Amino acid sequence: MKPVIHGIKHCDTMKKAFAWFDATGVAYDFHDYKKSGIDAATLARWCGTLGWEALVNKRGTTWRKLSPEQQAIATTADAIALMQAQTSLIRRPVVETAGGGLIVGFDPERFAAAFNGASR
Repeated sequence: MKPVIHGIKHCDTMKKAFAWFDATGVAYDFHDYKKSGIDAATLARWCGTLGWEALVNKRGTTWRKLSPEQQAIATTADAIALMQAQTSLIRRPVVETAGGGLIVGFDPERFAAAFNGASR
């Protein structure tokens, strides 16, 4: 099973991730949650593994454009609803490994550790 890279196609960080996977010969599938959306069950699974705080990008312009009321995330359900409504809030990339692991953000060292020996 190939890893799945979740993100937004034209994001600079995503381009780095694609380049890393292509350069190392690791085949992958891509899910563009900007175009295709993201279901609540997937977000709930990710939040259960990592916590919503690891997934919500509070450094980006999308976060800064939110009202204080929207930024006041009190529960995981609040975070999931907000991430579904504003997919640009989800940190990029989120990589699901074939073994069910998750890597959030572009991290060549973690990619290498997770995909050592994996190839097309």
